[in-house]
Amino acid sequence: MTLRLGYGTNGLTDLRLDDALGLLADLGYDGVGLTLDHMHLDPLAPDLAARTRRVAGRLAGLGLGVTVETGARYVLDPRRKHGPSLLDPDPDARAARTALLVRSVEVAADLGAHAVHCFSGITPPDTATDTAWQRLTGALTPVLEAADRAGIPLAVEPEPGHLLGALADFHHLRTLIGDPGPLGLTLDIGHCQCLEPASPVDCVKEAAPWLRHVQIEDMRRGVHEHLPFGDGEIDFPPVLEALAATGYAGLTVVELPRHSHAGPELARSSIDFLRRAIGTTNGAAPC
Repeated sequence: MTLRLGYGTNGLTDLRLDDALGLLADLGYDGVGLTLDHMHLDPLAPDLAARTRRVAGRLAGLGLGVTVETGARYVLDPRRKHGPSLLDPDPDARAARTALLVRSVEVAADLGAHAVHCFSGITPPDTATDTAWQRLTGALTPVLEAADRAGIPLAVEPEPGHLLGALADFHHLRTLIGDPGPLGLTLDIGHCQCLEPASPVDCVKEAAPWLRHVQIEDMRRGVHEHLPFGDGEIDFPPVLEALAATGYAGLTVVELPRHSHAGPELARSSIDFLRRAIGTTNGAAPC
């Protein structure tokens, strides 16, 4: 089985980016899910192009692939988590999020990333569902146009509690926006366990044609809490086997954003766990 394993920098926020990348390369990861944030390639600070070139050189020197992730909590607004979103009632606020995503696509192109990840945001209070979907499609259109120009897919993630919260919502977005070529899917394996009606294995199979990015962690049914491997309920060898069978060639990125205090140790234990799970799937004796 061939899967390319990565680790998300949102789980290594206590490390400098250079140190985080060096750690992941030393541990044997194939790549990194790079969240653009104030501590890691700040997308709003001066000299972004020069800083991006330096990071691209560092990635190349270490042999790491990259996906650009855009889930930084306070990068636009220091007082509102993930604010403003693509669903904000204020058109100027929505435009700020759109502009950040367009900039993220440009950064991804300069880094040689295989995808740019994003999510919809939570529907604001007193907002009709149809209105929220109209805002989302309108705000995403310039981002998809930028992704098309760059030749990099935009991988939208169903996020529990968001307007686009499940796989069915991703397909609804595809229909509303005309199924453009750059539009793809980020599949979070833990989210499948948390709330999808199908099993994680069946979610992988269903998602396969649109799969552009994968996040992975353990989780329990009905509880949206990203857990280290072994602390939840997911049986990983069949999930990894199903993922490999799709032919997905991007990164499968460990997503533990609330565990930065133990990031280096969890990066090590996570790759050990996934290697054992892959070995079990391949018929090797578990370590």
